Amino acid sequence: MTRYLKITAIILLIISAIGFADATYLTVEHYSGGIPPCTTDGCEVVLTSEYSEVAGIPVSLLGSFYYLAFIILSVAYLTSGNKKIIKYASYGTIVGFVMSLFLVFLMLFVIKSICQYCIVSAGTSTILFVTGMYIFAKELAK
Repeated sequence: MTRYLKITAIILLIISAIGFADATYLTVEHYSGGIPPCTTDGCEVVLTSEYSEVAGIPVSLLGSFYYLAFIILSVAYLTSGNKKIIKYASYGTIVGFVMSLFLVFLMLFVIKSICQYCIVSAGTSTILFVTGMYIFAKELAK
């Protein structure tokens, strides 16, 4: 296991844990019927909009599964050292980043409200994407 891959896997793990906590908190709030406290006026608007669910499933729950997958992949790489795991994980970051771009677009231009928890999730998926592309670029250079 190379040093840079170990460090990037640890970064993926930490950022994924933050994203998982954020998305899971929103999921719990969704199912309990609550709206989390928010420093902006937009959380309730965003979290109760028609875009907050896909086929009856909260977007936050999908995010929880996404981040959980990266936690599992990061731990699997750190324990096995199998480069294929981290390489495929880096590809998966593209999905989260594209989805985050779409959701931020909806939040800003369609719903026209800002949810701080959604911004945290967009930030974590962006950091995962940048880290994933770093891994991809380093591995491609070999």
